[in-house]
Amino acid sequence: MDTEALRERLRGTPALAGPLAAFDPREAAPEPGPLFADWLTAALDDGVPEPHVMTLSTADAAGRPSSRVLMLRGFELDAGAFDFVFASDAASRKGHELTANPYAALNWYWPQHGRQIRVGGTVVALDRAAARRDFLGRSEPARIAGFTGLMSAELPSAEGSVSDAYTAYEQGRARAREIVAADPRAVPEGHTVYVLRADEAEFFQGDATADRFHRRLRYVREGDRWIRRMLWP
Repeated sequence: MDTEALRERLRGTPALAGPLAAFDPREAAPEPGPLFADWLTAALDDGVPEPHVMTLSTADAAGRPSSRVLMLRGFELDAGAFDFVFASDAASRKGHELTANPYAALNWYWPQHGRQIRVGGTVVALDRAAARRDFLGRSEPARIAGFTGLMSAELPSAEGSVSDAYTAYEQGRARAREIVAADPRAVPEGHTVYVLRADEAEFFQGDATADRFHRRLRYVREGDRWIRRMLWP
């Protein structure tokens, strides 16, 4: 492996090359909800790939962080609310971490616009009815995947054999197909819908000009209102 050549390619890859979207923080709403809605709408209108895909970061009881990419399932942006919905299995790594430490962060990056959004806050699990609605609203292949094994657990194999693990996966998927075929309204016991109730948010707008004057606007919730502050790039 030629790691030096790979490093050279990495250093030579442009970032925020533009043209990028425009953003004047002075025109932003006093709450983050309308700005998030505007940026998400622009991403959808301009065909930004998978704008609903985000990074979720959690931490265990010892503070050790972990991140993964998943889909935004819903949101509430009205009347001061700034809540984001996602789903997982309570027995997954993120599920265990959210039980031990119910704080998390979300991040979106839309390179075509040079935009990044970061939010952080407290996470709560919704009731079983919400979990059922979410899971049963998914396609059949997605529901089969939801019954295939235990999320994040190691696949059984002899001495780490990838072939053994693959065989175990196929067997688990066959069992999952049988479950869904027998009861199309079955829902895994651990399927959980979570809501991140954000108390901070940052909107980053990259600048492709020679000035590289990236705009960063931060919102922090104080009581029942939001405070806006510009940050240095």
